[in-house]
Amino acid sequence: MTDIEIARNYKMKNIAYIARKLNIPAKDVELYGKYKAKIATKPSPRPDAKLILVTAINPTAAGEGKTTVSIGLADAMNLLDVKTCLALREPSLGPVFGIKGGATGGGYSQIVPMEDINLHFTGDFHAITAANNLLCALIDNSVFQGNPLDIDPDRIVFNRTLDVNDRALRGVVVNRGVKDATEHREKFNITAACEVMAILSLAEGLADLKRRLGNILVAYTRQGSPVYARDLHAEDAMTVLLKDAIKPNLVQTLGKTPAFVHCGPFANIAHGCNSVTATKLAMTYAPYTVTEAGFGADLGAEKFLDVKCRVAGLRPNAVVVVATLRALKMHGGATNVDVADFCALRRGLSNLVRHVDNIKNVYRLPVVVALNRFTNDIERELNYVRRAVDKRLGVETVVCDVWAKGGKGAKKLARKVIELCQEDNSQFSFAYSDGKVEDKIRAVATKIYGAGDVAFSDKAKQSIEALRGVCDIDSLPVVIAKTQYSFSDDPKVTGAPSGFTLNVRDVEYRGGAGFVVAVAGNMLLMPGLSKNPNAVNITILDDGKIIGLY
Repeated sequence: MTDIEIARNYKMKNIAYIARKLNIPAKDVELYGKYKAKIATKPSPRPDAKLILVTAINPTAAGEGKTTVSIGLADAMNLLDVKTCLALREPSLGPVFGIKGGATGGGYSQIVPMEDINLHFTGDFHAITAANNLLCALIDNSVFQGNPLDIDPDRIVFNRTLDVNDRALRGVVVNRGVKDATEHREKFNITAACEVMAILSLAEGLADLKRRLGNILVAYTRQGSPVYARDLHAEDAMTVLLKDAIKPNLVQTLGKTPAFVHCGPFANIAHGCNSVTATKLAMTYAPYTVTEAGFGADLGAEKFLDVKCRVAGLRPNAVVVVATLRALKMHGGATNVDVADFCALRRGLSNLVRHVDNIKNVYRLPVVVALNRFTNDIERELNYVRRAVDKRLGVETVVCDVWAKGGKGAKKLARKVIELCQEDNSQFSFAYSDGKVEDKIRAVATKIYGAGDVAFSDKAKQSIEALRGVCDIDSLPVVIAKTQYSFSDDPKVTGAPSGFTLNVRDVEYRGGAGFVVAVAGNMLLMPGLSKNPNAVNITILDDGKIIGLY
């Protein structure tokens, strides 16, 4: 059966039942129908709460299944009578209708209601889009209404957003032909890459949300002074639009594991983690929390550890790095990943080894490798990966089969994760500490990516110097926006390249989110559709059933 058929055949529990499993007070459960709810509780993580991060190798077309493994692992832990909760990101509509499909797991390791979660869910992304574009409207309106803040229309730095992959919006002109209005260039980011998404992911409560929204840098005056959202008195109205979106969403897995699904910044162009509130809420109601970070460990895990953990005061107890034989072969240059190819597997293994080495020796956290089994995997190759990772790094590799078996296929992995959670994680360290923003970017590039150095374009250098006159950017963590397909900034360079130069095109300040973004290579903040996007393969039947969504 397909993923969607499996999900439809599952008899969901009423979400009130799932909330009771976590002992969430009924007064804090705001129902969105029978199977979805928002939770209004203020998080208070239990002192003994264990946090498990699931990450992966650099993604390939062959698939890794990081979300599927996260769900299967949480289900497995509950099967072992270890009370566990999930904390995952919300899918963006852009990839759903683009090339990626949905983001709710697969097979018998899914979160449900799958179709709702992949589409409008509880409206969080729409609220973020509306709040973002309200601010844009207020900026243009201020210029139109006599420009009391003396905003330079050519130096508006806050962009409009839309949750659709639409390359035509990478560059537009607004106010063209509008009487008495000032024409200027503009561009759209996808909602998952906008600063409001990042702010909602990191904010802890309405007061913090309002403060962060007010700190968004939106433009410069003609004299070069910064203009913030608070100067436009925009933060209260934006907060009103987001007052419900800030509450985490509660759903369930096919194994009836509670799952908080909230916020969805992309890891290749943003910080790639579900909200701090959702993670802490899971840690409030369950002794074990399984969460994941987007794309490969060089992106999602790095940003989870260097940004989210730093900001929120979190410290993971264990990390799971997910890989598949098929993906490892692709990193080794194989064109047919369904046949035995030890040469390609040996070359591609370097990608997995570097990710695991980073977790173990840079971040100093307990780590296990999860080999996500496909039905035609070759046992000799699985054994080869097990032996190689253990020999090189002294890290155990566990084969799991969560797509076909759900939680039952991850019991061995669950036992290993529970074991790792008892180990000492007090040695946890970041990839960089205090210092100049250039040094922080260089530390991530050299320690995590394997780069030899970083080259800053003239524009990037100018941006850094200009921002030093605006804020203390050297005190902030960095988010590097780069391709997810490679350790480098070139998506065609697979495996584990070393000694290359990471090219930083520009550096941008996210005052509300509280970090600096370094744009590397040709990374774009608005994806486009493929030649044959998923949208053209979707059919809705007369009875409302959807075919081809995932």
